[in-house]
Amino acid sequence: MRANMLSLTFAMLTAFEMAAQTLPVSTGRLERHADFPSKHVPPRHVDVWLPDGYRPDQRYAVLYMHDGQMLFDSSATWNHQEWGVDETLGRLIRNGSVQDCIVVGIWNTGARRHAEYFPQSPYESLTNDERGRIEAAQRTGGHSVFSGIPVCSNEYLRFIVEELKPFVDNHYATRREREATFIAGSSMGGLISLYAICEYPEVFGGAACLSTHWPGIFSMDDNPVPETFFRYMDRKLPDPRTHRIYFDLGTETLDSFYPPLQRRADEVMRKRGYGTENWMTRTWPRQDHSERSWRGRLEIPITFLLGLKR
Repeated sequence: MRANMLSLTFAMLTAFEMAAQTLPVSTGRLERHADFPSKHVPPRHVDVWLPDGYRPDQRYAVLYMHDGQMLFDSSATWNHQEWGVDETLGRLIRNGSVQDCIVVGIWNTGARRHAEYFPQSPYESLTNDERGRIEAAQRTGGHSVFSGIPVCSNEYLRFIVEELKPFVDNHYATRREREATFIAGSSMGGLISLYAICEYPEVFGGAACLSTHWPGIFSMDDNPVPETFFRYMDRKLPDPRTHRIYFDLGTETLDSFYPPLQRRADEVMRKRGYGTENWMTRTWPRQDHSERSWRGRLEIPITFLLGLKR
């Protein structure tokens, strides 16, 4: 039954692949797969960045990134900022600083973003009362954090692992092994990247979690979320001998709330055997919670995960 379902999925995605369009970027080539279908989550755009000189007869590591609409084109983003992924990766690859790599940018779908990025297993370990209080949490201005959508990050990760990764591996010249497969994001995207490497340690060999949003929500007294994340990490962090994890934080705006929480996360990392060879936490003074800041330091996590050994 499972084999038949996978065959149907591959047949559907093979036909879908013909719809990819090429978009302009500063370096390399960007292919958009619009409204990428899934049995697990609603369709969303998926952008695949290929470096200059991409060759089908060569093999490339793959970096999966969340919030794909914020990665390449500031003229199309809500805040007119972007990560500058094509510029940074293009330069690092040209300089021989990192291994050859393609980037898969997975768009978020707006209202579902928080529910898809909030780690589900830690959430389900909370009491019913705690879950109710979290679901009622609001953003500044009184808007609901979850927009009434149940936490569904397990389904989001199944989409990436069971549908998107097989599609990418079958239609691009990728290295499929764990050691060449990475995942990255910022804020809630940092949380879901950490969750991905913990839930699928056989798939992802490294995760970059920038400005990780340890509170999980925006404002609530006696917030139980961070501690449930740390307990989950203590149980589920993957083997440090085969995985690499990067964390960072700024000191301004939303990031200014993170230092004590990141210190707790770091305690868990040390307890679970992580050290300088496989783990990095960086603090960036005077940087805030924005794509502009993440762009300015993207070289560091990329090099940590994908750097070539000298």
